Amino acid sequence: MADRLARVLDPLDRLQRRTPALAFIVAVVRKTNDDGGGDLAALVAYYGFLSALPLLLVFASIVGFVLHGDPGLRTRVLASAVHSFPTLSSVLDSSVSGSGVALGLGALWALWAGLGVTRALERAMSVIWDLPRATRPGVLRSSARGVAMLGALGLLTVVSTTLAGLPLAHTLSPLVSELVAVVGALVVNAVLFFLAFELLTTRHLGLGVTWPGAVTGAVAWTALQGGGTLYVGHVVAHASRYYGPFAAVVGLLAWVYLGARLLVYSAQVNVVRAERLWPRSLRGADTPADERVGRRTRRRA
Repeated sequence: MADRLARVLDPLDRLQRRTPALAFIVAVVRKTNDDGGGDLAALVAYYGFLSALPLLLVFASIVGFVLHGDPGLRTRVLASAVHSFPTLSSVLDSSVSGSGVALGLGALWALWAGLGVTRALERAMSVIWDLPRATRPGVLRSSARGVAMLGALGLLTVVSTTLAGLPLAHTLSPLVSELVAVVGALVVNAVLFFLAFELLTTRHLGLGVTWPGAVTGAVAWTALQGGGTLYVGHVVAHASRYYGPFAAVVGLLAWVYLGARLLVYSAQVNVVRAERLWPRSLRGADTPADERVGRRTRRRA
């Protein structure tokens, strides 16, 4: 068994060490595994799952109040918001009337769960950047960072969905309209990833460090958003025939976890590039990058 494994891994190891792009990808995957990236993403996904529905209900209630006199624009804005959470389209569509009770309860629930997401992301960034525990912020500072991140998220969501719902977008040709929508989504997603990396990391990073991960995350998340409609139409819709609303719940959980994994990988892109943590070894003697990773891991303990 060991001989077979060696015959497979040895050529792959030599190949990835000679190929910078492949070595970089291998280093990102290895660093993610070393940091327990799956566990970090699972914690983010847990709070993200709890906050997704109340956030959408709050957004729908606000839109229902503000755009009460323009049902057409209200529908377009909400349809644009569904693009980020396609598995909850039916829930959002049924919540557009605007309820004061729903707004109040949803806001409290969304704030609690949303701060849980930001704290989980802050913890993930500390682990990913190998920051010592003593440098991690206290409860008040962490909450302030979380509120700032949630505020930025809400503002960008309102701006992007409102622009997408404006009648101007429907006067353009289908090709131009689609191109504008894709470019707009890329820009908004890139800004969100940058803010997540900058606001939720106690170490000041700057655009020069975070832009590779922000661009990577924006491109991948925009592609996932585009595929979300297909996912709902084929997988969730088919499963709903047998499992009913439970299918939408499972679909949402899978969607949020996928987004959390993507954010973790994007953050690792920044670390590996900034600290030159590649190439890593797949087999045999450690590389200098392996030794640097080992020292960084011991430093954060």
